[in-house]
Amino acid sequence: MSEKIAPANFPDTAAVTLEIDGTTHLFDIDEPDLPNWIEDNELSAGGFPYDKGMKKDPFEAHFDKLQVELVRLQDWLLKTGKRVMIVFEGRDAAGKGGTIGAFRANLNPRTARNVALPKPTETERGQWYFQRYIQQFPSHGEFVTFDRSWYNRAGVERVMGFCTEEEHQRFLHEAPLLEQMIVNDGIHFFKIWLDIGRETQLKRFHDRRHSILKSWKFSPIDIAGLGRWDAYTRARNEMFEATHTKHAPWLVVRSNDKRRARIEAIRHVLLTIPYTGRDRDAIGEPDKKIVGEGPKLLTP
Repeated sequence: MSEKIAPANFPDTAAVTLEIDGTTHLFDIDEPDLPNWIEDNELSAGGFPYDKGMKKDPFEAHFDKLQVELVRLQDWLLKTGKRVMIVFEGRDAAGKGGTIGAFRANLNPRTARNVALPKPTETERGQWYFQRYIQQFPSHGEFVTFDRSWYNRAGVERVMGFCTEEEHQRFLHEAPLLEQMIVNDGIHFFKIWLDIGRETQLKRFHDRRHSILKSWKFSPIDIAGLGRWDAYTRARNEMFEATHTKHAPWLVVRSNDKRRARIEAIRHVLLTIPYTGRDRDAIGEPDKKIVGEGPKLLTP
């Protein structure tokens, strides 16, 4: 019989005691005022290499150039039948949805799909774990993004006890095999991990909790995970060790600054795919302080 990972207990209160860099903090997400220790470290959390966020004007100037290149890429996909698939992962509030929105801002939605699957149905729970994701893979000329993916099993399912230890270990073994088949079939496949510091995450959680427009993004899972930073770190590191491969490497993008993160994620994809008409000067060179393959840029 498979060993069940101990399920998380969902807290009745949003107040938690957190140990961060050797200091104990009490954090109540229902309090309307953000604590100074979070606000002061929102950008610098986890050793982020910049002390100021990217300004709006330079961001928009570069972003507009990248949008032109993305449209060129989509046109090339339609003409050649090539396919692109990008998996976005990261801790809760890492900026996955916003980064996906930045990719899709000016693409034709008829052939640029985003996949954000809900919890599996009873039928899907009886299927092979990867089956419902495979059904969403790109067809001729498509550009498909995944807002979370099969890597749920290596993250939230692992930490919150929603899968067995046997299921988790089998996933770590099978995922690289599946991804080898994806690459072998000619799909341009990317795995992007958006990495944030702890205070950055807490600030974004607080914003969601106290905004009518963003409150739908906040869930009991987020509250339960407030005190499980280290557990998520261990799960992430185990996932990277097993699934960061030559054929399907993880790209880490440090995303405390959303603008820099969006620029670097888009830039990486554009620099990797040799589409017709690519303007390398418009795309620019990667900021190696923000983006890189493998675990070297991960926040502890």
